[in-house]
Amino acid sequence: MTVQVVWFKRDLRLSDHAPLCEAAARGPVLPLYVIEPDLWSQPDASSRHWQFIRASLMDLAESLAKRGAPLVLRHGNIIEVLTQLRREAGPFALWSHEETGNAWSYARDKQVAGWCQHQGIAWRESPSHGVVRRLSSRDQWAHARDAVMRDTVLPAPTHLRGCGVASEPIPPIDDPRFGALTPTVQQGGRREGKRVLQSFLERRSRDYMSYLSQPGVSARSCSRLSAHIAYGTLSVREIEQATARRVLLLKDFAAEMDAPAQAAERQAAISWVRQLAAFRSRLAWRCHFVQKLEQQPELEQRCMHPVFEGMREYDFRQDFFDAWCAGQTGYPLVDACMRSLHANGWITFRMRAMLVSFASYHLWLDWRRTAPFMAQLFTDYEPGIHYSQFQMQSGVTGINAVRIYNPIKQSQDQDPAGRFIRRYVPEIAHLPDALLHEPWLAGHTLRDYPPPIVEHGEAMREARAKMSVYRRAEGFREQAQEVFRKLGSRRRSASRTPSDRIKKRMKSAKDDLQLSLDMGE
Repeated sequence: MTVQVVWFKRDLRLSDHAPLCEAAARGPVLPLYVIEPDLWSQPDASSRHWQFIRASLMDLAESLAKRGAPLVLRHGNIIEVLTQLRREAGPFALWSHEETGNAWSYARDKQVAGWCQHQGIAWRESPSHGVVRRLSSRDQWAHARDAVMRDTVLPAPTHLRGCGVASEPIPPIDDPRFGALTPTVQQGGRREGKRVLQSFLERRSRDYMSYLSQPGVSARSCSRLSAHIAYGTLSVREIEQATARRVLLLKDFAAEMDAPAQAAERQAAISWVRQLAAFRSRLAWRCHFVQKLEQQPELEQRCMHPVFEGMREYDFRQDFFDAWCAGQTGYPLVDACMRSLHANGWITFRMRAMLVSFASYHLWLDWRRTAPFMAQLFTDYEPGIHYSQFQMQSGVTGINAVRIYNPIKQSQDQDPAGRFIRRYVPEIAHLPDALLHEPWLAGHTLRDYPPPIVEHGEAMREARAKMSVYRRAEGFREQAQEVFRKLGSRRRSASRTPSDRIKKRMKSAKDDLQLSLDMGE
């Protein structure tokens, strides 16, 4: 009987795993995970990712062994690994989820497809996370994604027929092949993912929107599911449907609280429903951004709008880059966020956006140099979101409003008492609240903390002027319309035609460079 090789990549789970279910129905299963040296040598890879993946592999291996088909782990080039497996197990069928990864994984998958075709091996890939491969039109993507989210969550197989192929051991957590060990990493594994999801739905999501933008407290009120989605210990569909069930329970509870004395409890339940609705909206946006990279893999290296090519590449300041990477820019919230990211591997979305905005506008650093560095820091690094967001926050999409974050205002708004800043920038912890956000106003040089690397107002004026030149370039509007047609978001309502939507979007991106100093979420 033909062996069914199930290649696990960014889908380290057994539940809601279509390739595994399909393979298990056809014959003995060889669950395969390959540690590919070339992948780990890429500039966006780090030991932080390995630590999360390793914990997830340990969990996955235990679950597979209980079902009768132990995980087979191999180390090496994927083509060489598959060739060796064919010698050991005979002809096989290959199963996996479609992967929307970085440029390296995209090229690797094309090589695997060519090898399979040459060897006469069937490789069947299943869609992943609501992303549609070979999408003909973006107009209907949202409906297709929502249909996938409503479909049945596939249960994990209760029994698998193994094939007796030997496995290499899972490397230790401090294996030097993955880089220097980072001290604090979010725990991986499906069991941990389920625990995090449960705690979010049952407790932490109550104040989801209230603290979404604030550094520090957002680590508790946000879902913290992003890494589990990125490495597939949970599927987006599982999370969507679990959230929908929680919403129904809260609505039923609110309906029962009809007495005047129960008004406060009823209102709290209604508010909680709104928090979870906002969370589900962000799950959809997540798929939307990954879909961009699926449709245009070159987004990792090329500006979404071609007019911006060459805008920042030739003015790169290594000293600015080094200071930004180290959290030594002289802007307290910027530095606190970067240091927190180094320490923990996660920070809330608004602060991520501020870090990118500061690098791209205040320091005029090219996003292609800053993006790989931050990818290494994010435990939840997801290429589709990462590069789309970097381009958006750097102003090179041509279809999004250009937003420059004011690091002083963000500091005053998001950390008014300075708790987060004092934790990560202890050099200025002694300053009073009034000076903490602008320590250079203290009237004397701080011995252990640098002055501002650039002057905020001047840097913003220069960024406006530079952006204006490119946005007024000949053909900018027409090319932006083409970008929107291919990659822009679509409203679910059919009240406006695609051309109407394009006109509305373009109206918000006027040639006079309508810059915003802040960004709502």
